[in-house]
Amino acid sequence: MNFLKSLVKKYFIHFTYFYVHLRSKLFIALGLSVVVGLLDGFGLTMFLPLLQMVNEDSNVDADGLGNLSFIVTTIESLGIDLTISSILIVILFFFSLKGIVKFFEAYYKVNVQQYFIKKLRFKSFDKLSNYNYKSFVTVDSGRIQNTLSSEVARVSTAYQSYLGTIQAGLMVIVYISLALLSNPRFAILVAIGGMLSNLVYKRIYTRTKETSKKITSLGHEYQNLLIQNIAFYKYLKATGYIHNYNIKLRKSIAQIEATHRQIGFYNSILLASREPLVISVVVIVIIIQVSFFSENLGLIILSLLFFYRSLNSLMTLQTQWNNFLNVSGSLSNMTSFMEELSQSQEKNGSTELQEFKEYIQTDKLSVSYDGTKVLDDITLKIYKNKTVAFVGESGSGKTTLINVLAGLIPLDSGNITIDGCFISNIYLPSYRKRIGYITQEPVIFSDSVYNNVTLWADKTNENLARFWETLKKAAISDFVLDLPDRENSPLGNNGILISGGQKQRLSIARELYKDIDILIMDEATSALDSETEKIIQDNINALKGEYTILIVAHRLSTIKEADKVILLDKGRITGEGNFEQLLTVSQKFRNMATLQEF
Repeated sequence: MNFLKSLVKKYFIHFTYFYVHLRSKLFIALGLSVVVGLLDGFGLTMFLPLLQMVNEDSNVDADGLGNLSFIVTTIESLGIDLTISSILIVILFFFSLKGIVKFFEAYYKVNVQQYFIKKLRFKSFDKLSNYNYKSFVTVDSGRIQNTLSSEVARVSTAYQSYLGTIQAGLMVIVYISLALLSNPRFAILVAIGGMLSNLVYKRIYTRTKETSKKITSLGHEYQNLLIQNIAFYKYLKATGYIHNYNIKLRKSIAQIEATHRQIGFYNSILLASREPLVISVVVIVIIIQVSFFSENLGLIILSLLFFYRSLNSLMTLQTQWNNFLNVSGSLSNMTSFMEELSQSQEKNGSTELQEFKEYIQTDKLSVSYDGTKVLDDITLKIYKNKTVAFVGESGSGKTTLINVLAGLIPLDSGNITIDGCFISNIYLPSYRKRIGYITQEPVIFSDSVYNNVTLWADKTNENLARFWETLKKAAISDFVLDLPDRENSPLGNNGILISGGQKQRLSIARELYKDIDILIMDEATSALDSETEKIIQDNINALKGEYTILIVAHRLSTIKEADKVILLDKGRITGEGNFEQLLTVSQKFRNMATLQEF
């Protein structure tokens, strides 16, 4: 039983993977290949009766076809007299029918491949969209990008090569079966030769598989370097270190190129040796048949036709299998990547939150990272349309608490209730749609002002009116009106064409456009100059009472108007109240205010 399991795991694990995605489509594609092989074999078989009539000018001897004589007898039973003309028509019929089926086989194969790659991409992005944020922050971004871009394409190639391998294998079986029916001894001898030829390539297959895994690993590393090159371009350029980083990129590219060249070497060996090996096996077997067994030349020729086809199919199988091994590392990576995504999927309840109505309450919640508590025993209540600020030293847990309140990070213990409903019972995407989130580094897409604010909403009169209304609320409408193309003006890569303050105001406009109840500001103004910070702070204060505003801030000047200030220290709440109350009751808060000359 263990041997059987190991056999299945070794040879059918990839078939199982593709079957899970394609189901019956996989068998239909393979079935069409078998039909193509049979029609080709039947067409070839009819050449022997043709040779008999041309050379002997007599009736066809069905017995000369061995066990394939049923083809001739079937044709005769249909009332068709076997003449040179009728045999030629039958041959034409078989090969024409083969051509029609071959068309459907090829076209169906393309459609199945496109279906497979679309399904794989959909499934990958669905799982990534529902990936646990706490797990996401520890994942190698280069691996994610490489897997969902170039690796997906390589998996598509893996499917194509694997299917080609099975199809070639089926062709080998079809032609060997036909050869066995016509001349069993010849068939057995060539089959042995074919198996021996396969041993020649075993070492190449092993080396190719190892090299493929190396390509995948190097691809992750290269994509990671590429992401950082783009993300930190300004710093690298300004410091002159971009040339050093370029050298690092060039080394990565050179490693990938060298590995691909190594695989190309193995493929070249297979390509160059394929035909000589086929002919060698055939020649040796014919010599044995004629010299030692005095075999009928007609049957040898028919068997030779079948075996030339089967050996070509065998070589195709070997080539396709090696092509599959070229990208098998990508398939292994995709499988493990999907398993990792599946293991850390976000858990959602079934209750849809249509609107935030009353309050958010936490009860003794705790959160840990790698065994270290970052939040401990947090109990608080936040009422609708109140402004609550979170302050504390770096590492005190402010941003983690905000992420927990946004439903991004699961709890180790304790509870969160929203309008009396446990967050574990809520369908989290419906809750997050009620949230606007603005960070220190605002998210600006490389697109127009309109698309950045509306997130690609259709440009209807209603949406345009709402767009301009939210720009006014965010105090950015005058700036947009002065742009050459107004709302259609491009903002450049990561908003490079506008200032930091303008980015933040556009970010505020985006969140307000979404019709939210809760607005989160995570260090949203700390990177701005004092004048711009005051303008944006005035914008935020103007929204007070309209939204539930949660602010994470280092600068105490930005939270003076908050309804409640929560002081955090080492993951615990050590003080709360309005600004003046906290100055009175908390020495730590007074020290913070003194240090900022407040």
